[in-house]
Amino acid sequence: MRVALALLLLLASPAAAERVKDIARFSGVRANALTGYGIVIGLTGSGDQNLEFTIQSLKSAANRLGVQLPPGVNPQLRNAAAVMVTAELPPFAKPGQRLDVTVGAMGQAKSLRGGTLLLTALQGPDGEIYALAQGSLAVGGFGAEGRDGSRIVAGTPTSGRVPGGAIVERAVPSPFANPGPLYLDLNEPDFSAARAVADAINAAYGGEAASAEDGIRVRVNAPENPALRIALAARVEGLEVALSPPPAKVIVNARTGTVVISGEVRILPAAVAHGNLVVRVTENQQASQPNPFGRGQTAITQQSSVEASESPARMSLFAPGARLAEIVDAVNALGAAPGDLVAILEALKAAGALRAELVVI
Repeated sequence: MRVALALLLLLASPAAAERVKDIARFSGVRANALTGYGIVIGLTGSGDQNLEFTIQSLKSAANRLGVQLPPGVNPQLRNAAAVMVTAELPPFAKPGQRLDVTVGAMGQAKSLRGGTLLLTALQGPDGEIYALAQGSLAVGGFGAEGRDGSRIVAGTPTSGRVPGGAIVERAVPSPFANPGPLYLDLNEPDFSAARAVADAINAAYGGEAASAEDGIRVRVNAPENPALRIALAARVEGLEVALSPPPAKVIVNARTGTVVISGEVRILPAAVAHGNLVVRVTENQQASQPNPFGRGQTAITQQSSVEASESPARMSLFAPGARLAEIVDAVNALGAAPGDLVAILEALKAAGALRAELVVI
């Protein structure tokens, strides 16, 4: 069985040019998670069943609208359900913008199909309210239940979305509104990349406009005027940076047999032997018939056949500094199966002959 190899070939040149916006982002420019507790009404008998916290929520909602329920009277919950509402507040979102929200049942509700989310406040990690959500749910899954208890469920009927169902009420402070330096954070920690980004900015603006603080953050001196700071950020994002090749890495998916090998992988002198043992068990059933006019009965007999075969071990020699193409040819020549390939690479790593990071997923 030949192993399927997905090759990640890097450029042969010692450095590759990348835009700053593709490898880094300005600190503070990110999305923020919002969460809220709400009630979905209008269900067709698929809501919560006498949950105390849902009853309290419905009473509170009725009281806010000026409806006072008599003491000891509880609303029926078959058509209502307690839910958690989540949304993502994008960077620079302004009051009045709309957001998509996701709604999920947190009680005994069987389905939210056809429900309507009541006005729900969405809070950020700081406890402040940043958006208000309300609207009709779009539920992809469905469920059906018979009187005998049989039930069929397709998808997830206990969760849904309200497209554009939230309105932003509070804006997150922009990092470009405050004076001081701007900070670029690399997507992947790399000291050489941080230094290369700082050098590219200094080459564009002269002097010491930027400096690398560590392997992931680059400090950029910026003017105090917000408009000039935005103009600086736009130009910095468009700068091209000469990056060194990424670290040597081998990624193996043992389940699918997919192997990704970066172009910088090297192997020291090593000899690898590989052989396969195959055991095959065959079961056959035969009918034994009695003689004519005999008093016997037909009987079923079981016949088993066990065979074992082992392919001859093959050895492949890796020359010093073997590159990607040589590694691929050697692995295919050995006829390694996905599981065998993982064992070969782990053995090379343990022997110190594999000059790369091995990741098995």
